[in-house]
Amino acid sequence: MVSPDSNGLEPVLAALSTMQANVDRSQKSQAHEYLEKFQKSPEAWTKTHSLLSSPDTIAEAKLFAATTLKGKITYDLDQLSRESLPSLRDSILALLVSFREGPRPVRTQLCVCLANLAIQLLEWKNVLGQVGSTLGSSAGDCILEFLKVLPEEVTEGRKINLSEDELTVRTKELLEDNASQVLGLLNQYANSSAAAASNPRLFECISSWLREIPAADVVNSSLFDAIINGISNDACFDAAVDCMCIILRDTREVDEYMEVIQIIYPRILSLRPRIAELASSGDLDAYKGITRIFAEAGEAWVVMIARLPTEFRALVESILECCGRDQDRDAIALTFLFWYELKQIITLDKYKEARMQYADVFGKLVDVMIKHLEYPTPDSGNEADLFDGDREQEEKFREFRHQMGDVLKDCCDVISVTECLGKAFNLIKRWVGTYGSQATSTSVPHWQELEAPLFSMRAMGGMVSPEESVVLHQVIPLIVQIPDHEKLRFQAIMALGRYTDWTAQHPEFLQPQLQFVIAGFGHSSKEVVKAAALAFKFFGTDCRKLLEGSVTELHSFYESVLDNLPPDSQEEITEGVACIISVQALDKVYSTFKMYCDPVIKRMMSCANQARTAQDDGPRLAVAGYIQLLTVFVQNIQPYVSPQEENPAVKYCQEILPVLSAIAENFTNSTPILERVCRCWRYMVLSYRTAILPLLPTLAQQLASGFENSRQGCFLWATDSVLREFAIGAEYVDASTSQAIYNFFEQQALAFLRIMNDLPAEDLPDVIEDFFRLLIDALIYYHQQLLLSPVCQHILSAAISALTLQQEPPLIAALHFLRDLLSYGTEHPNSSNFDRQDSGQAPRNSPQLQQAVKQMIASQGEPLVQRVLTGMMFSFPRDCIQDASGVLLSLFEILPQQSAVWVKGTIDMLPPGSIRAGETDRLMNAVGMKVDAGNLRKVRVLLQDFTTSYRRRNVAPREGLGRLEATRFRFNG
Repeated sequence: MVSPDSNGLEPVLAALSTMQANVDRSQKSQAHEYLEKFQKSPEAWTKTHSLLSSPDTIAEAKLFAATTLKGKITYDLDQLSRESLPSLRDSILALLVSFREGPRPVRTQLCVCLANLAIQLLEWKNVLGQVGSTLGSSAGDCILEFLKVLPEEVTEGRKINLSEDELTVRTKELLEDNASQVLGLLNQYANSSAAAASNPRLFECISSWLREIPAADVVNSSLFDAIINGISNDACFDAAVDCMCIILRDTREVDEYMEVIQIIYPRILSLRPRIAELASSGDLDAYKGITRIFAEAGEAWVVMIARLPTEFRALVESILECCGRDQDRDAIALTFLFWYELKQIITLDKYKEARMQYADVFGKLVDVMIKHLEYPTPDSGNEADLFDGDREQEEKFREFRHQMGDVLKDCCDVISVTECLGKAFNLIKRWVGTYGSQATSTSVPHWQELEAPLFSMRAMGGMVSPEESVVLHQVIPLIVQIPDHEKLRFQAIMALGRYTDWTAQHPEFLQPQLQFVIAGFGHSSKEVVKAAALAFKFFGTDCRKLLEGSVTELHSFYESVLDNLPPDSQEEITEGVACIISVQALDKVYSTFKMYCDPVIKRMMSCANQARTAQDDGPRLAVAGYIQLLTVFVQNIQPYVSPQEENPAVKYCQEILPVLSAIAENFTNSTPILERVCRCWRYMVLSYRTAILPLLPTLAQQLASGFENSRQGCFLWATDSVLREFAIGAEYVDASTSQAIYNFFEQQALAFLRIMNDLPAEDLPDVIEDFFRLLIDALIYYHQQLLLSPVCQHILSAAISALTLQQEPPLIAALHFLRDLLSYGTEHPNSSNFDRQDSGQAPRNSPQLQQAVKQMIASQGEPLVQRVLTGMMFSFPRDCIQDASGVLLSLFEILPQQSAVWVKGTIDMLPPGSIRAGETDRLMNAVGMKVDAGNLRKVRVLLQDFTTSYRRRNVAPREGLGRLEATRFRFNG
């Protein structure tokens, strides 16, 4: 350890010790806070050097010091005078000499320190020469590491406090002007010894400099031999593979790199024997590496593969071999993108010849994929646990199968669906012929060999035309007779569910399949039951016309299985029967709707009565589930009725509306129930549109009272659908109805403002999100009324208050609303109007609305700028930054001079010491120049760069924000 009296380092070392010790959370929190402040302090410059220079400092403390020094150089270089920077450079070089043999983590951080200083020390011209001469020829790894990090740090130069022009010039000086020199140095180093030629640091350095050095220059040098040899050397295999893959990606412009490809291609093919060698060795990582090389080559040269199928066939066969030999299925996924891209290009008419030449390869690929789809045979022999307890491996296999299914679809595009289906059918037929007679109710031999082609048929289902006439006629009768094994039955039912489109065109095959699926509802396996419910949904959806006459019989079936199903399956089977009801004759829709839904409502009311006294959430969740089933019926039963006739579905909705209203009134504290009720109401509006008009007064009243009583955002979500469907100009909606809807909306807005006055924004994130999404639509359909209403001022205040949140969804909604609102202060708002005759032109805004928005901004622009800038500097999630800077851009478009004043005022209120000397003046001068030039989009870039830089230097909000602390939203309406 450093001696106690050395440069006052005891508090730093004590804090580091606390962070690594087994102490309570509060002590670690204090230590973390102290170290965070230390890293930003001016004294850190000298203390980090002391820690790094002392031979007694422990390794962890040295790494912390090096990391801190890197941050100081990146963000806090202005704490030092320009005259002292050469001394800083020399001290870092001296430290690098000390650490050139390691430890590597410290050496890496010091290399990054030196690279970042080189970027900012503009007067330092001979960077590579001085680093090389100082470290000496014996510091090979250290020099290579510095050369590696230099391009990486220059590429990330946006975090450095240089202007665009300075960074461009410095990039040219450090990288472009040194590229040929670096290439020579690396060649010289690689040729110096066998150990140097196989040094992983060499390949990492080449990979980094391939940003600047053309791939052709590397391929035409001795470095390429070193890379190829490195792929056969375990010590540098990974680094050599990475380097080769970067070179391959750089040759994607095949016409430009044709000569280079002609050099690389035979060298790549020379690696093909390594596929079999590594497959038999059991080295999974190495096998993935060699597969990656061939796959990257295929992706890069896919155009050449299509143009010259004979010449590049060996490469495609090599990739197929990588797939076939991958017994552990760990590497094969690396080839999926290649097969997709090759399929995309050879299915073009232009490359018809290539498609024919590669047809046999894709045929073999189908065989390989189906084989890989097979479940493993467990080592323990326990069929109930196929992965010997490895649940992660089991989940990975399930996901992987679906990816392989996508490759099978690619094969269908190349060699036809019929041929691919035929391969699956032949495997099924072979299994039936070989093992079918041996299968019993308790044992099914080699079931994996039957389940895999069944899965492949399921995967390819979406590719099959309803007119397919070769394979399905033969295979479907086989599928409905497969043995009763859980995984076989599951896969067979799922496969049948994918071919319901075909079945709708071949009704003679419907009943055997439907009976097979219905039998699945009585299976002992929950997974098979779930599969049956999903398949039934597809049969009901696609074969609804064929099942129109079976609606009464299916009601008995529906009632018998509904209560035994999990919620998702209940919804699926409900969707299936709802689709069948939807094709009933108009005079039967009401009675059938009622026949199916009345028992559901009876169940719902029974659970609701239990829920009033229940201690757990079970009955309430059951109520919510039954309401969801009603919604599924409403979504799918949409009979066509002329506007002059009564809609039978609406007639039934009128009967259940009071029931749903009573549920909402009695369960104001149950979010699941209220959300399902509002969802049901919303779909009544969306499904029946203006036909719902007779229900509208009651529905609006329930939405208003429900929101006021429960303060749940779902009522605003449902309000939004009413607002859209009955907006001004909507078909079959008169002006008085539209005005009544606006009054209803304003009532909801006032209720929200009262709620936000009573509770802090952080207690209302979901309600705030729903409210501002509602407002976005209100601006589209009712901007004339809303922008001229007194309530709009209060809504703007609420939006500003909402910007104190840190959750992304409500922030995004508030920022989107603000951008739309501010756009009405310009001539062309963010809106659309389908009634315009000149639909090719952007909508124009009236001067009256522009002035109304400008008045609002004049009175509330300052707090708006404060909240947006503060959020960008401290609290907004990354994905909110673009919208936040968009709000600032809109402000500058409306009131440019005043917005600049507000920006400066906000920056002046930042905590002392958190901003560099002269930084405010530089920013505001640049903003002023862009405003005067009318280049307002550059203002957005300037402010975004400033806030990003500030946030990086001040990672967390500091104590004492003072006048930038947010104020609570207040509303007295």
